[in-house]
Amino acid sequence: MRISDFDYELPEKLIAQYPAERRDESRMLLLDRSRKEVRETKFANFPRYLCEGDIVVVNDTKVIPARLLGRKESGAAVEVFLVRRLGEGRWRALCRPSRRLKAGNRVLFGEVGHAITIGEQLGGGEWVVSMPEGIPEAGFIERFGHTPLPPYIRRGDEEIDRERYQTVYARVEGSVAAPTAGLHFTGEVLDGLRRKGITVMPVTLHVGPGTFRPLDKEVVEENVLSAEHVAVRKDYLEEIMSARKSGRNVIAVGTTVTRALEAAASGALEESGTIVSEGEEYLTGWTDLFIYSGFEFRVVGSMLTNMHLPRSSLLVLVSAFAGRERILSAYRWAVERRFRFYSYGDVMFIR
Repeated sequence: MRISDFDYELPEKLIAQYPAERRDESRMLLLDRSRKEVRETKFANFPRYLCEGDIVVVNDTKVIPARLLGRKESGAAVEVFLVRRLGEGRWRALCRPSRRLKAGNRVLFGEVGHAITIGEQLGGGEWVVSMPEGIPEAGFIERFGHTPLPPYIRRGDEEIDRERYQTVYARVEGSVAAPTAGLHFTGEVLDGLRRKGITVMPVTLHVGPGTFRPLDKEVVEENVLSAEHVAVRKDYLEEIMSARKSGRNVIAVGTTVTRALEAAASGALEESGTIVSEGEEYLTGWTDLFIYSGFEFRVVGSMLTNMHLPRSSLLVLVSAFAGRERILSAYRWAVERRFRFYSYGDVMFIR
């Protein structure tokens, strides 16, 4: 397959710059794989399309304010974009402008001049950085960090983004991008699912900045994704697998949940192990699972997902799930009807 086969035309004005006034007022495109049917409803109606006994799996990762805007001692502006925590006080980070940095540089924040120290260069604009001493790490990030909006949202982050670029069930800090399919949920929608006898289960996949990167090799299969951390409660995974075998539907809320479940079910977790947290046992590890045409889905029966960037691994994934021509046809249908695209945009339910 060639990545150019996963392209489509999108007017820039259809790229959502702000969220809908209410989360559950987003439009929802219904794509029925068996009937080849496409139609529209509101996301608030989502519970109507599920059945008692279904399992809806959400990603409970929480976005951190990972974008830190500081200055060198010379006064030159520097952005430190936190990517992955390596240990106490040490992070892997994208630093810009990378070519003007060197090990030992200090990046200052605030009037007091709290300093992040630049360490080892890792390549690709990434460095190991050390957080300031004398201030709690979490407090520093919360105070000086900005919501890491994706590059196609062409504005600075605002107060509204602290709440809306976060799911209502976000719990475990660690993502630098939101699992956007979950942004549409409200407490009312979740209550509606539970009243209908539908189980809502969380897994955790911490989303990295690679989610926004276009695939750089023309042959799809030659591309490699950045690894992301996964944690799944073992009893939840067992129940999900049992439900699938018994014919109950497992609905993945987003590509991140899809990758987490399929990686866990197929043993595709690297550095895997188990941890106990709050009395529950979790399967943990890292996954760089790249899902493209020909992949055998072992767990996910239906998928809720936003509309994705052309030539992206996310578009390739949903095309593997529903068929490339069917997805691209649905996208063209959505463009004609002026759906809103990407992170703050509308949503698609593939069933």
